[in-house]
Amino acid sequence: MIGDSLIVDTETNIGYLIHQNGGFTQFLVATGQKNIVRYIGRIYNAKTPDQAWTVLSKHIKGDRTTFGKHGLFLRLYDEDGETAYGIHGHRSAETMLAADMRYRSMGCIIVSQTVLDIIEATFEGNGQRLDVLTVAGLGEGVVTYQMLQEKLAAK
Repeated sequence: MIGDSLIVDTETNIGYLIHQNGGFTQFLVATGQKNIVRYIGRIYNAKTPDQAWTVLSKHIKGDRTTFGKHGLFLRLYDEDGETAYGIHGHRSAETMLAADMRYRSMGCIIVSQTVLDIIEATFEGNGQRLDVLTVAGLGEGVVTYQMLQEKLAAK
């Protein structure tokens, strides 16, 4: 929906698309491995950073294994500008998302093709912008709209 924001809990690997009308939709995600990796010529900790981001651009990548059937990559920007992180699919996304342990990416947020289509539509509906927050846990108890709104406000 227009005006939606996205929170990704990197502890439970669950994403929340928060609607302005007081509701939210939750879905499974895969986030970064919790170890040092060597990938695309870099050596780094692949854990997805917990911080505020904004999706400001989308790209089509040729590598359909890493970026899924359509190669869509929604790039995450932080306060310093463009980052190497993004939201995308993966050829094995369904298998990754069906597993209990979903720390499988090189730092990006991996979602199913269906969820990626929804996030892309939200990005487009918001004038090619989507606010994203990655957090290590949402606290104890049931996740509520109020709790998600408070996390967004605190960023």
